[in-house]
Amino acid sequence: MDQYRTEEEQVEALRRWWSENGRSIFAAIIIAGSLSFAYQTWKGSVETKQQDASDLYQAMLQLVSSADASPSQQQQGIALGEQLKSDFSGTTYAQFAALHLARIAVAENDLAAAEEQLRWVLGEASKGSDTAQLAQLRLARVLAASGDSDQALAVLDSQEQGTYQASYAIARGDILLGQGKTEDARLSYAEALSLAAVSPGQVNLATLQQKLQALSPVPARELAIPEVETPEAVELEPVIDEIATPEEQED
Repeated sequence: MDQYRTEEEQVEALRRWWSENGRSIFAAIIIAGSLSFAYQTWKGSVETKQQDASDLYQAMLQLVSSADASPSQQQQGIALGEQLKSDFSGTTYAQFAALHLARIAVAENDLAAAEEQLRWVLGEASKGSDTAQLAQLRLARVLAASGDSDQALAVLDSQEQGTYQASYAIARGDILLGQGKTEDARLSYAEALSLAAVSPGQVNLATLQQKLQALSPVPARELAIPEVETPEAVELEPVIDEIATPEEQED
């Protein structure tokens, strides 16, 4: 009888505990289940959005990257790029698309449109990211080509340069050379050469060495640099560098 009474007391204690705590436990289970469902739904939505953006971006590349693309195909590709920017502005694919649109604008000598695309990228990309660094570098060249060399230099000095340090130094040298500041340009090219030695593969070393030699009073044999033409024959880097875009880096 004592054992039965003990078990009965245990059951009663359990019943009281459930009466006091059962609702909160049940509510916690419901909330946890709802949060899990909401997270899975959100995750699925994000993945779907990323896939849609990727498909649209690939379609754009096929239209604008073909060497024999017709003017109609080029315009279709530009339209897809603008659609990416408007419908998927939060994705990196939209930023990549804007970089391509800037390149197309430069090829068409529409520097104002190129500047607009690059500034859009800078407004969307994470500060200090590879995409932001690349957009900043290209924006500086576009501004210099537009005649605003001082702002171009300010742009180069206002961003973390990350893996593009050598390219930034070359761009700075090109802009300074365009301003007639030969010695400052030479120092920038020398800095770029030092940075490229630490991180090879960033830039075209042969072209950089030619630029440096063209401005250097030191004989070529002491610099260990191949002989090149006179400074007047050395061409500046193009407005848009041949630097791999982020999607090319991922490949």
